[in-house]
Amino acid sequence: QYSHLFDNVATLFFAIFMGIWVTLFLEFWKRRQARLKYEWDLVDFEEEQQQLQLRPEYEAKCTQKKKNPVTQEMEPYLPLTSQAVRFCISGATVLFWVSLIIASMIAVIVYRLAVYAAFASLMENTQTLQPISGLLTPQLATSVTASCLNFVIIMILNFFYERIAIWITDMEIPRTHMEYENRLTMKMFLFQFVNYYSSCFYVAFFKGKFVGYPGAYTYMFNRWRNEECDPAGCLIELTTQLTIVMAGKQIWGNIQEAIVPWICNWWGRRKARNNPENLYSRWEQDHDLQTFGALGLFYEYLEMVIQFGFITLFVASFPLAPLLALMNNILEIRVDSWKLTTQYRRPVAAKAHSIGVWQEILNGMAILSVVTNAFIVAFTSDMIPRLVYYYAYSENEDSPMSGYINNSLSVFQISDFPERNEPKENPENFVICRYRDYRYPPDHERKYLHTMQFWHILAAKLAFIIIMEHVVFIVKFFVAWMIPDVPADVKAKIKREKYLTQKILHEYELEKLKERLCQGDKRATEKEFIATEGRMELSRAM
Repeated sequence: QYSHLFDNVATLFFAIFMGIWVTLFLEFWKRRQARLKYEWDLVDFEEEQQQLQLRPEYEAKCTQKKKNPVTQEMEPYLPLTSQAVRFCISGATVLFWVSLIIASMIAVIVYRLAVYAAFASLMENTQTLQPISGLLTPQLATSVTASCLNFVIIMILNFFYERIAIWITDMEIPRTHMEYENRLTMKMFLFQFVNYYSSCFYVAFFKGKFVGYPGAYTYMFNRWRNEECDPAGCLIELTTQLTIVMAGKQIWGNIQEAIVPWICNWWGRRKARNNPENLYSRWEQDHDLQTFGALGLFYEYLEMVIQFGFITLFVASFPLAPLLALMNNILEIRVDSWKLTTQYRRPVAAKAHSIGVWQEILNGMAILSVVTNAFIVAFTSDMIPRLVYYYAYSENEDSPMSGYINNSLSVFQISDFPERNEPKENPENFVICRYRDYRYPPDHERKYLHTMQFWHILAAKLAFIIIMEHVVFIVKFFVAWMIPDVPADVKAKIKREKYLTQKILHEYELEKLKERLCQGDKRATEKEFIATEGRMELSRAM
């Protein structure tokens, strides 16, 4: 019943809608960005100008100099060998931390495998837990505790990696501020992507897919049996994982953004308690507030992009994710406004042509979201097996889905268990057991091999992925082509301003030439006069 809340046909259409909505969101953001760019007079602001502005740290650390081909001036530079060594150290550090995330995820999987039996035994033998045993199954208890443990590990790794990422970016000595921000952005996003989403990818695409079958189970490190999905399927576990990680991240983020600066400011103002107000002036109080810093806005962007990933990459498993994100953002707008106006010094404004590399990251995640949602619907949910049974294997015309559960369970003969897996007790003298899979029964000549229905379902899953991806991608690219990046009225205003600027400059040149003609230098200025009139005609035509 729980899994059916999310594992139904409506979720499929919602996933397709979200794939198209992402494109609409990004296209309308481009239009909004173009309008803001015009209103803030940044149309002619080229960020290439910033490429000529060297970072003070770069100038201080680079002792060798060479001529800049653009400015034709001598400026400091970093030798290629030194750059290569620094990039190798940087890449190795990032790779090490990504490996650390994967190792921590494997540790959580081992935790799941180790405590599952303990939870099952505890719930069976504890009388006080019997009334809730129907709601709190051993699988659910293991999944919830593992998700909480995974969230704590994510936060700890995140805390340390933020400092490591800044250190290795400083070590690379980027040439300009733009290069510095782009390199730091890619490092932080890569790490956060693996950190936050790796556990969700594991539950969605790997858990329960390589468990084997009774008598031939697969084992991790030859010790722990690979964990299976909940009897209701892996989708409900993915929903649990997403809820805990996403909600926990949002709550922790608001605590970090609001409560921590407030505590720091309260602790910093304690020195003023013993001083009269005339000795602790307003400007001193403002100076003692927290510094927003050059990377203050960077963390806001990173938070929004990670949230964007949660509501797009896995929306097929948790359709309530966009609602959680909306509620969080309504709260965060107020928290950010309170924080910036009361807990931080006024930030130093800086010009920007766009949101920079974040736009490319959002575009990449929008494309990836179509693929992940198609795979979730096909391989994590039970939608495709149900549809295959409905159209190809149902024998009851009045109630086509009756018999589906029985059809999805295979038969295993208990006497076929090897000694390692043989049950210790069998008081009821059971002869067979049932398990979720599509395999031949023990009395078949191809016993325990996959049935033809398994291959029909696999083919249907692959066909569904290809069809869904192509349909959504075609609609996405058509919508992106239909919506212009710059609104028509903004484009007209920009052209109008350029035309007026050219007209004023040409009229000024014409007046100067007329003055020179009146002063006598007739032959030298006649050609300039004709050329200027020609430029004015060309400007009018444009």
